[in-house]
Amino acid sequence: MLSNWLPFLFYALFAAAIPATMIVASFVLPGRPVSRTKQRMLPFESGVSEGAPNRDKRFTVSFYLTAILFILFDIEIVFLYPLAVQLDALGWFGIGEFLVFIAILGVAYVYVWRKGALNWH
Repeated sequence: MLSNWLPFLFYALFAAAIPATMIVASFVLPGRPVSRTKQRMLPFESGVSEGAPNRDKRFTVSFYLTAILFILFDIEIVFLYPLAVQLDALGWFGIGEFLVFIAILGVAYVYVWRKGALNWH
């Protein structure tokens, strides 16, 4: 019984060892910044440091729309993995369902594209 779970245990240990090794290496290896100056503690995003965030600054609707569309299509693509795993067992019915799902995604993508939601202004 335990021998069935041994590969999962090795996988879990390996998955935990990678980030732990990276964290330890970041403190041990030379080349990391040691001093915490005010300039280094400022928020940094996309190569532009703007200093403290401005509470009055609002994001445009296109930012939120792009984020929602990314999440929507990302979650839909995740559903392809279980279908791809069971595609051999499902036979032609599975292939048909796969093609219908891809067609629905394609139609939705073309609709969003034609509406201009993917254009960044």
